[in-house]
Amino acid sequence: MMRNSMSRWTPAPPAGREPFYRLFETLFNQDQGEDIGTRSWAPPVDVAETEEAYVVKAELPGMSREDLDITLENNVLRIAGERKFDRDEKKENYHRIERSYGAFSRAFALPTQVDAEKVEATFKDGVLTITVPKAAQARPRKISIAA
Repeated sequence: MMRNSMSRWTPAPPAGREPFYRLFETLFNQDQGEDIGTRSWAPPVDVAETEEAYVVKAELPGMSREDLDITLENNVLRIAGERKFDRDEKKENYHRIERSYGAFSRAFALPTQVDAEKVEATFKDGVLTITVPKAAQARPRKISIAA
């Protein structure tokens, strides 16, 4: 009976470039063999600005809105949460675990005054979208020139 085993193919580096390849091998495989509970991670986030608001989008696949906590205090938007590893599955059955799990916290200082009462958040298809409206006095205003 043949046993199913997976091994990683690593091509031989060109002559004279071994240290360079070892550096990348170390960087890209630093989590291999590490317990998933000790990894730190942060979801990727985009922050955009329009004339009316700041829009923050965070990729949070595999999470639900109940896993997240969003706060806004002193113009600092904080997103925190935890992605949990399904402990019911036996870890021994995995050949490799590359997705990160555990608690995270991201904070963003917004440069202008915002209207904290009108902040909206939606969560769809693993993407959290937070819209933080600017306060009226922080929005650009067109001024007409008197004749």
